[in-house]
Amino acid sequence: MNAIDTALQLAAPWRGVLRRLPTRPPSWLAALALDALLLPRMDPATLQACRGRMVELELSDLGLRMGLRFDGTRFRAARGVPELRVRAPARALLRLLRGQDDADRLFFDGNLVMQGDTEFGLLLKNQLDAIGPLWS
Repeated sequence: MNAIDTALQLAAPWRGVLRRLPTRPPSWLAALALDALLLPRMDPATLQACRGRMVELELSDLGLRMGLRFDGTRFRAARGVPELRVRAPARALLRLLRGQDDADRLFFDGNLVMQGDTEFGLLLKNQLDAIGPLWS
């Protein structure tokens, strides 16, 4: 069992507690990770399309929600009504980010759910496909 599997296994019993926590701390951490891993690799047109738009990411198995918005220079933790909600189990999302699964497969298997502005979601999916794995 690797460190990620161990962390997910340890967090699972705490799902109810995690769901009630404020979204700000995990959103802030996710924004820092996106600034480091994703932002330098995104194309300018996609960055422009993301400017000011809010995305909510939910790790369904852990009950964690993160609100994120690109302000034109970096990602920030955000509150409010998102234009796009993306929900996936943590393991599926990590596999996607590591290039071990693709978004289409996760979507058709029911492990990745998008709600809201699906055109915006498709833009983000295509950008992630073009970039490839964010880390290995």
